[in-house]
Order: sequence, then C-alpha cells, then structure tokens
Amino acid sequence: MARKLDYRWNLRQVMATREMFQTTDLAEPLAQRGIRLSSSQIYRLVTERPERLSLKVLMALMDILDCRMDELVEPIVAASASTPRKRSGEEAGVGDFRPRRARIADSVE
Repeated sequence: MARKLDYRWNLRQVMATREMFQTTDLAEPLAQRGIRLSSSQIYRLVTERPERLSLKVLMALMDILDCRMDELVEPIVAASASTPRKRSGEEAGVGDFRPRRARIADSVE
C-alpha cells in the first residue's frame, strides 16, 4: 500500500530567515513581478497552508525570497486519523525568528 503524502507550507519561516516579518513586506515585490494580490490574500498566503497556488505566484515567491521550491513546500507523510491535527497558526509559526520585544524607557528631560 502506498503511503499518503501531505505537505508543510514554510513561507512564514522562509520570510523570517530573510528578516521579513510582516505580510505587507511581500506586496510590493509581488506587484513588481506583475502579481496583484489584496492585503488579505497575502495574509492568508503567509499564515495559512494554501490548497491551490498559481505557479506564477510560486515562482515569484521563490524569486523574491531567493529560495528553492523544497524550502517553501516540504513533503511529509500524512498524519494518521488517530493523530490530532494542528491548527493552522501552530504549524505556521516563525520559531526562533520572532523579533525581540521593544522596551520603552521613560525619557529624561
């Protein structure tokens, strides 16, 4: 019996390694490549795992992020029915690439 495959979408992690921490960081580079997406479409592309994706969008992301396809789309063995599934936000985390929290100090006058 062939094993069932699934995939992990790593766009957020790849962006974080390139110090791109906001979804709006992709809007202008995508537009320069002729891809016009709304801010909500870009947000969903970054934070959720897409079920369908245009090859033009995929090629543009690879060009913008200077990465390979296997860095963005990682094949994995599908989870069995008894394994609880992660919510989309959990698998889309940025791990150790989260920016440091800013500290605001009282100004001395």
